[in-house]
Amino acid sequence: MASTDLTMDSAGRMITADGIPLKRSLERAERKRKVMALALVAPLLLFLAVTFIYPIAQMMFRSVDNPQVIEALPRTLEALETWDGNDLPGEAVYAALAADMIADDQIEDRRDQKIGPLAVRLNYEISAARGAISRTSRDVEDFEAPFKEDFLEAHRLWGNPELWRIIEREGRPLTASYYVSALDRQYNAEGEIVQRDENRQIYVSLFGRTLMLSLGITALTFLLGFPIAYYMSIMPMRRANLLMICVLLPFWTSLLVRTTSWIVLLQQQGVINDILVNIGLLSDGNRLELMYNMTGTIIAMTHILLPFMVLPLYSVMRTIPPSYLRAAKSLGARPSTAFRRVYFPQTLPGIGAGGVLVFIISVGYYITPALVGGQSGRMISNEIARHMQESLNWGLAAALGTMLLIGVLALYWLYNRLVGSDSLKFG
Repeated sequence: MASTDLTMDSAGRMITADGIPLKRSLERAERKRKVMALALVAPLLLFLAVTFIYPIAQMMFRSVDNPQVIEALPRTLEALETWDGNDLPGEAVYAALAADMIADDQIEDRRDQKIGPLAVRLNYEISAARGAISRTSRDVEDFEAPFKEDFLEAHRLWGNPELWRIIEREGRPLTASYYVSALDRQYNAEGEIVQRDENRQIYVSLFGRTLMLSLGITALTFLLGFPIAYYMSIMPMRRANLLMICVLLPFWTSLLVRTTSWIVLLQQQGVINDILVNIGLLSDGNRLELMYNMTGTIIAMTHILLPFMVLPLYSVMRTIPPSYLRAAKSLGARPSTAFRRVYFPQTLPGIGAGGVLVFIISVGYYITPALVGGQSGRMISNEIARHMQESLNWGLAAALGTMLLIGVLALYWLYNRLVGSDSLKFG
């Protein structure tokens, strides 16, 4: 705006030619600029909301969502309000249960929509519940008062007070049962959360194994990737680009193909063991077990994730002037001292970026541990997939996934507090 378009009003304020105060005009222009910028990024924000934020929110809600008992047994839950929770409930509760199981019309549809999910949900809490509910729901129309006797004859589980305590406890719209199970805990007869039997504790150890494997793989990629990135950074650009192609070569091959190749290499009758036997380092009966264990997971994942460490390191090292090391040496520093006190500190942003990338990716890795990990090389992601695909316990899978997400965010928060995310440099 030209200076000739500005005048002064009676109050001494600068105004534009159309009589609007200059400050208000600038604020309006700033708001218009922000609205235009928001409109440009709105498609990206919408895409992230639909494909990233909404699925995560759905997963977190599913980990506490508990509609099955409320929808299928409203009369039973109302009748259980007067139950003391000790012995078996009275006849009124069994009569209410019979009324809930009997549909006025289209009993098959009701069984599919309400009774079926109820049976699956209660079976997560106590074994044989699915069979008890399914069998009883088919015969409940023939039951007559007193209903308690007919239910006890239909299946032994109706005479177990634990089942009724579970129905009463899970008769709420939200539940913490999935998180209790995910922490290797359970409810006892008094409704207290206690530790499971030792032979049934799997999830906490899986979380610990996942954390240790991820940290180990991050450390290995750093030890292998740092010399590669340093060598590339001091080479002429033409040779560095050629070596960069070799580093990026795994990205051009399917992940499944790379993992399968490691199976060929690592199995007991594979290439590596054959070479060691042929050169005499191993006897044919003492071949190394490199597959279907933690060793196979570490080797394969280190190879697959190595580029994620090399690229940030190289991008940082390439910007470090070589004159710094020459200056340190000219001032009397030994090469090792110059490298340790001058060069290495300047690579920390790349180390932090590569470490965060490798760690976060390895924490949630699935395909490689599933194919080469075996029992000792499985990670928590494999257990989440098993509940999603085989046991169909989506609530427990969502709880495990939510805990994994919160754990990663907590570790990132700790890193930010100790080091600072502003120190990361990805390129």
